[in-house]
Amino acid sequence: MTAQLIDGKKIASDIKENLKREVSGLTARGINPCLAVVFDGTDPTSRMYVALKKKACAEVGIDILIYGIQKTTNQSDLIKFIKKLNAAPRVNGILLQFPLRDGLYKNIVSVIAPEKDIDGGSYHILRKPLRNKPHFIPCNSLVVIKILENYKIEVNGKYAVVVEGSKTDSNLGALSFLLLQKGAAVITCSDDTASLKKECLKADILCVAVGKPKIVSGNMVKKDAAVIDMGMNTTSSGKVIGDVDFDAVRKKAAYITPVPGGIGPVTIAMLMHNTVLAAKMQSKILQSV
Repeated sequence: MTAQLIDGKKIASDIKENLKREVSGLTARGINPCLAVVFDGTDPTSRMYVALKKKACAEVGIDILIYGIQKTTNQSDLIKFIKKLNAAPRVNGILLQFPLRDGLYKNIVSVIAPEKDIDGGSYHILRKPLRNKPHFIPCNSLVVIKILENYKIEVNGKYAVVVEGSKTDSNLGALSFLLLQKGAAVITCSDDTASLKKECLKADILCVAVGKPKIVSGNMVKKDAAVIDMGMNTTSSGKVIGDVDFDAVRKKAAYITPVPGGIGPVTIAMLMHNTVLAAKMQSKILQSV
């Protein structure tokens, strides 16, 4: 038996088709959802990520404003510019695309106004109870929940393990919270956890976001587990791979996300979802928490 591949492209396509109809309805009411993306204009990886988001916006009908940070841009300049976007009525969502160059720090995300922080980068959602009202959920956490729901993978009563990198900033606290809310027993580990293999072997749902190729091997995965590979690494030959030893793990798991083609497309779709949600909240169609 080999694991069923989770088709992130198909999930993303379905989400974007629904959003396209929703945006059309908003546009008819004079509401044009708009996303502003700020990125390091000198970084080729960032340019690639922004191009993917631009394509998704075009597919859904969301306006997108793209601003490249230049070599001369300093921390103070960037903060001033983000505050300007915070005050811009046209802009519903702001995304600060990483990686940023040295000298520009991740904590700058906290400058983004909470009502426009569509990527959940400042993690203000963790300071609020998840009531049955509109709210942003960090895209890197929401994507996992959407995948589990789409494939009808049971969460309630299951054991979930979230593995993060000890030296990275994946910040999946919202994911652990959401899994708990759905009735899972959840443990968070790092790649330095002494009992990592032991904990992974318990997991009915294993989510890995470390940033190290093949950090999870076949002998670390429970039979029939659902494995969500959230890593993205580039080999010396230029091939993009995840954090999981795909070929070995696929022989044991029931479900597995490929890299690429797994969580990546769905994460972008979730960004579109949150942008549309922001537009509805700011236009008072929905009331935010």
